[in-house]
Amino acid sequence: MRIEDFSPAQQANVVRAEKGYQAFTPPPLPPAVALAPSLIRQLSTADRAVGELAGLGRSLPSPELFGRALVRREAVLSSRIEGTVASLSDVAMYEAERPAKPAGDVQEVFNYMSAMDHLLDEDRRLPLSLPLLREAHQILMTGVRGDHATPGEFRRSQNWIGPPGSTISTARYVPPPPELLWSPLDAFEKYLHAEGELPPLLAIAAAHCQFEAIHPFIDGNGRIGRLLAVLLLVEWGLLPAPLLDLSSYIEPRRDRYYEGLLRVSTEGDWHGWFEFFLEVIERQARDSLARAVRLDTLRSDLRARVATARSSGLLAVLVDELFRAPVISINIAKAALGVTHRAATANVEKLVAAGILVEVTRGRQRFFAAPEVLDVMSGG
Repeated sequence: MRIEDFSPAQQANVVRAEKGYQAFTPPPLPPAVALAPSLIRQLSTADRAVGELAGLGRSLPSPELFGRALVRREAVLSSRIEGTVASLSDVAMYEAERPAKPAGDVQEVFNYMSAMDHLLDEDRRLPLSLPLLREAHQILMTGVRGDHATPGEFRRSQNWIGPPGSTISTARYVPPPPELLWSPLDAFEKYLHAEGELPPLLAIAAAHCQFEAIHPFIDGNGRIGRLLAVLLLVEWGLLPAPLLDLSSYIEPRRDRYYEGLLRVSTEGDWHGWFEFFLEVIERQARDSLARAVRLDTLRSDLRARVATARSSGLLAVLVDELFRAPVISINIAKAALGVTHRAATANVEKLVAAGILVEVTRGRQRFFAAPEVLDVMSGG
């Protein structure tokens, strides 16, 4: 890392590690940044979009169904930013099949969903804290590439950010050395519980950026940082459920995303980072709002298709299950309905006859996909 790549003001935060190399230690939050009129207008637009999404989320008959759909989408795209290649259909199939042998990229996405579930569990053991993020990291990184990188533990060695083949001296960015890691981490945790000097959306933007600058894990920092942003939206009461999939907007703009994060460290460009983050929030709140409406409309349509004078309420229950798990097996249907294997099979076959499910059997096991549900979940 070259100190000349940092502005004179930011060079004050460049430190020399015990082993002699230079690294950057971000100053504590909140940043001293003036809110320009243009940023205030953008903040108002983003706040309004989030408020509309929250209002819809609270009015939906089953918000947890749509929250689960968007968590699955966020998991796919957040992992894709880090180079993972898996589709939403792959993940849905993996959830239904649960193979004994981990399935590479799909396992990574599944771990992301499990980490999100853990963070948002109302009965979780820990409050919002560094130990909670460590638990999420352990879930995220266990059994996948990177599981050598001490899942659930803050790093005890140096990492850095740069193009392939870069070294610690040629890297674009070197986060705090391990012997100085606890001071910025402690300040970061205190910030999460401090009385807010920044409006909530900007406070979340600052927290995400600061976490990435500290880079406390050997691997998985980007995904934990994005999980943290979604967690704070729910934890701080801005959304009733994880209805915002930030990575859908970030993934095709990853260069702007990484450059914006880096410029905060090298130039102190908080204004530029806030502009980008609010753009992500506003666009994705609008997208999630439209997607939730489409999912709710589709749910009503599918339930109407199976609602006849002679049909039982079990078919409607099974339709709802498809929004939680768009690929199912007979055993999944059996558990969801609380019926025998024979009755579950009969109900699944009724949805096949209605064109709602399509059989996608693998080997000796029968699986059934809901293509219309998958299409709304994964469509652009």
